[in-house]
Amino acid sequence: MSLRNIAIIAHVDHGKTTLIDILLKQSGAFRDNQKVAERAMDSGDLERERGITILAKCTSLTWKDTRINIVDTPGHADFGGEVERILNMVDGVIVLVDAAEGPMPQTKFVVSKALKLGLRPIVAINKIDKSDERHAYVVNEVFDLFASLDASDEQLDFPILYGSAKEGWMATAPEGPRDGMGPLFDLVVSHVPEPTTEVGAFSMLATTLEADPFLGRILTGRITSGSVAPNETIQALSREGKVVERGRITKLLSFDGLERKSVERAVAGDIVAIAGLSKATVSDTLCDISVTTALASDPVDPPTLAMTFRINDGPLAGQEGSKVQSRVIRERLMREAEGNVALTITDTGDKDSFDVAGRGELQLAILIETMRREGFELTVSRPQVVLQSDPDTGQSLEPVEEVIIDVDEEFAGAVVSKLNERKAELLEMKPSGGGRQRLIFQSPTRGLIGYQSELLTDTRGTAVMNRVFHSYAPFKGSIQGRRTGVLISNAQGNAVAFALWNLEDRGPLMIKPGTRVYEGMIVGGHTRGNDLEVNVLKGKKLTNMRASGKDDAVALTPPMILTLEKALAFIGDDELVEVTPESIRLRKRHLDPHERKRAERAAS
Repeated sequence: MSLRNIAIIAHVDHGKTTLIDILLKQSGAFRDNQKVAERAMDSGDLERERGITILAKCTSLTWKDTRINIVDTPGHADFGGEVERILNMVDGVIVLVDAAEGPMPQTKFVVSKALKLGLRPIVAINKIDKSDERHAYVVNEVFDLFASLDASDEQLDFPILYGSAKEGWMATAPEGPRDGMGPLFDLVVSHVPEPTTEVGAFSMLATTLEADPFLGRILTGRITSGSVAPNETIQALSREGKVVERGRITKLLSFDGLERKSVERAVAGDIVAIAGLSKATVSDTLCDISVTTALASDPVDPPTLAMTFRINDGPLAGQEGSKVQSRVIRERLMREAEGNVALTITDTGDKDSFDVAGRGELQLAILIETMRREGFELTVSRPQVVLQSDPDTGQSLEPVEEVIIDVDEEFAGAVVSKLNERKAELLEMKPSGGGRQRLIFQSPTRGLIGYQSELLTDTRGTAVMNRVFHSYAPFKGSIQGRRTGVLISNAQGNAVAFALWNLEDRGPLMIKPGTRVYEGMIVGGHTRGNDLEVNVLKGKKLTNMRASGKDDAVALTPPMILTLEKALAFIGDDELVEVTPESIRLRKRHLDPHERKRAERAAS
C-alpha cells in the first residue's frame, strides 16, 4: 500500500476541520451507524467553544489502495509554534482559502513556512456556495501571495479545486460536478510525492508531544529512516547531538481515522507516536543506539509576550478553587511547558510568582482558562512585550506585527487615527468588495494589547482584525495606555444596590448587587483620570418616620461584565486579574491604600 503525508493550511474559520470531517466520512473511516461529533478533530472543550484549532492533530484514512496521513494545523499565529514543526512531517500541503475573504495573514504565515521547505501546494477554494464568493479574484490573490513569498516556478504551477466542505464536494470547475471529494483524493495521490526515506538505522524527529495519564509522554513524528518495533531500545539526541536519554519503547501507535492503534512494526515514511521515554521533547531526534548525528530541526520562534502568574493572595483566596499553592501552580506550568514549546516559564526572585512568556494574548488566555477549569486560583498581571537588544548597536528591539483590518468604509478613518496613536504605520489601503476597505498596518505588539474591544466599539462591531508576528524592530517610544481611572472598594462585604445606584454617575460598574467585594478590589471604571475609593456596602439609612414620597425601587444599569481577554486588556501595570473557577475579579496589586501610595511615590 502506498503512502502520502499531507497538511491542511487555512486561516481561522476557513473550514479546514470541517473538510477533514467530510474526508473521513467519504473515505469510509466511520461505520454507517457511528455517532461522530461535528468538527471531530477539535477535541478540546475550549476548541469546540471558540471554534478554533489549538493543537495540531493527526488522522489517517485509506483511499483506494493509498493510505493518506492528514495533519490538521492551527490557523492561529499564537499557536504557530506547532505549525513550523509539523510541516517537516509532510510532503505536500492543501491550502484552503475562503472564496469570499481570500488569503488572510495566518494563511500567509504558514504558507511562507511551507514554501521555504519546498512543498508543492494544492489550492482548494472553499465555501463556493456563499452569496458573496469571488473565486476568480481570490485565485489571483493566492497567485500574487505565492509570488511575493518567492515561490519557485514549480510551486507557482499549482492545481486548483473549487467546492464546499460543508456540502461535501470538490471539483476542478466552480460549477461542479458536485459529487463528493473524489477529485481531491485523486489529486493528493497524483500530485503529492511519496515520502522520501533515507537508508540506515531507525531515526525520527519528534514534532509534537503530549502527556497521557496511562502511557506517559507520547512523541509523534515521521520516521526518516529504518524501521521500529515495540520493546526496542532507542535513544534521544538533542539538536546539538548530545544524548538526552535512552529508553525502551513501551507502545508504538499508528493513526487510523480518529483513533490510534497499537502496531507491531512501523517503517520509514510513516507518521507514528512513540511512548516510553521520560525526558525527550519536541525537536529531539529519536533513533537507534548506533546513530550519533541528530536530524536537522528548526529552532522554535522566540516568545513575544510575557505575563506574571502569581498565587491568589486576596481575602477570598481558597474559597472557590482547590489548587492555590505556588508549588501546585509551578508544577502545572512546568507540565504545560513540556508539551507546548512556544511557552517559556521562568522563576522570579519572588517564590510565589512565575514569568510565563508565549506567542500572544490568545495563547496565554487559553492557558489561564484551562487552568481555571482545572480548579486553580491565581492572579495574573498585564501582558508585557518581550524586548530583545540588537547585538551590534545595543538598541532595544520590540516585536512588530502585521495587522489586517477589514472594515466598512465609513469607519476606516477612525481606525487609522486610533492605530496611529498606537504607533502603527499604514502600509496599504484597498477596497475588499461590498463597500469595505482592507487596511494593512505594521504595529508594535504593545500597541495592540487591548485594542480589539476598542476597535469593535469604534466600528459598531463590523471590523475584523487579523494579526501575525512580522519581525523585531527598534523600540518606538511610549504608547499611552488606558486614559481613565477605576473605582476601588474600600471595605469587605457584599455590594448593596442602593450604594451602586449612587455610584452610577461616577462611571460604568463591573459588579452586580450582592457580589462579594474586598478592600482594593476594582468595582468599576471612573469617568475621570484618577482612581477613586468608594463604599459599595453603604445601605439606605432607615428612620422611624414615614417617608412622604413612595420609596422608588432602585433601577440599575446592567454592569459591564469582563471576559478574561477583556480583563487582561483593561488592567493597568499596577493592577491584577484574579482568576478562580467561578469568578474573574480585578484588583489593585497593593490592596492596602497606604501601601498603594507608597508604591506610587516609589515609582514616580
